[in-house]
Amino acid sequence: MNHARWIVLATTALLAANGSLTAAGQSAGADHHATVLHAARMLDISAGKIVSPGEVLIQDEHIVAAGSSVDHPVNAQVIDLGDATLMPGLIDAHVHLFLHPGAEDLQTVEESVPQRTILATLAAKDDLMAGFTAERDMGTEGAGSADSAVRDAINAGLIPGPRLRISGNAIDILGGHEDANNYNPAQHVLSNATYANNSAEIVEAIRQQFKEGSDFVKMYETGEETIDNGVFSTPYQYTEAQLKAAVEEAARVGKKVAVHAMGEPGTLYAAQAGVASIDHAAQLSPETMRIMREKQIPAVPTFTISEYFADHRPDPAAAKLERAIFDYHAAEFKKQMAAGIPFAVGSDVGPFPHGTQARELVLMVKFGMPAAQVLQADLLNGAKLLGWDGRIGELKSGYYADVIAVPGNPLEDISVTQRVSFVMKGGVIYKRP
Repeated sequence: MNHARWIVLATTALLAANGSLTAAGQSAGADHHATVLHAARMLDISAGKIVSPGEVLIQDEHIVAAGSSVDHPVNAQVIDLGDATLMPGLIDAHVHLFLHPGAEDLQTVEESVPQRTILATLAAKDDLMAGFTAERDMGTEGAGSADSAVRDAINAGLIPGPRLRISGNAIDILGGHEDANNYNPAQHVLSNATYANNSAEIVEAIRQQFKEGSDFVKMYETGEETIDNGVFSTPYQYTEAQLKAAVEEAARVGKKVAVHAMGEPGTLYAAQAGVASIDHAAQLSPETMRIMREKQIPAVPTFTISEYFADHRPDPAAAKLERAIFDYHAAEFKKQMAAGIPFAVGSDVGPFPHGTQARELVLMVKFGMPAAQVLQADLLNGAKLLGWDGRIGELKSGYYADVIAVPGNPLEDISVTQRVSFVMKGGVIYKRP
């Protein structure tokens, strides 16, 4: 058992001994009777419509039935959530549990891995309470494989949190996007990612990460972004051949590669290599979008982090650049929608507060995607991207009982996803009115 896992288990044991864990977390798996959830409305996500009223019958950790009415078994617990909409638990396909607001480069230097692991468990709880019942953690930013400890503690019922797909440390080139480039070289400040400078090193890094428990691979494909007179540019970091070597190595054991890729030609190389997703995706050429559409590679826009940086960078010049990139991406997003590429929803939460990332849904609607399509991108495409399609993302028989409730109608006002009043994951209630 690695050091970070011992830290999580010791911490949760201490919390349990002091009665600090939530009642829902303590009782997970202890209650096996049927539950019926009732509300004024229910989201039928595959049809993109609202059913009224809505009911969901749950047995243990799975959904038995869902519709305008379901059977009410004898002795079933009936929970009436009133004037609310039942919907599947939200999915965030791009999170950083090991980051929090503040100077990102300094927190990875000043905070120990055990400290960051404890903070990650708190972040996981915040995300769950906000209605995000499944997430993809896109790199620990220098905390190695500590995310496997958080995932395993959640799966064991020791701490509350979303279902997690984790990548361990992201993979980057020497002097690349997440390297410690602006420090005194004599101090030998460590990179926030794992170095791999050629195909052989990429394969070696991937094998080490899989050994330590990662579910997929995260790679940085593009570097620092600039925009000058409306012209966006960002250097690529890996060639198509190098990315393809990573994709093939991951596929050898049934896993996938996701990339941080802001623009061309890195986005093209990623699409040609057949990655699982292109995250950020501010700039996509017609050829890149053709390949993404053909291979069904989703873009994950992550507008929320760009908006946050544009509003919170202390340096006015840096804030101006962030705002220019944000506006550029919003305009490109309309072209991407018109091209018919698939999308998933990811916020890049971490540098902004955990539990607030439903803002991403609001921004995607603001920039032109209908609410029904945004929710389908989040729930249907998100479930597929995380490898849990057919198990999460819909309220259907046989799926995990990951159910939330929001006020109002999310198809008419997507912002209601920012006010989640009820959270159930795997049949266990973590939040209720």
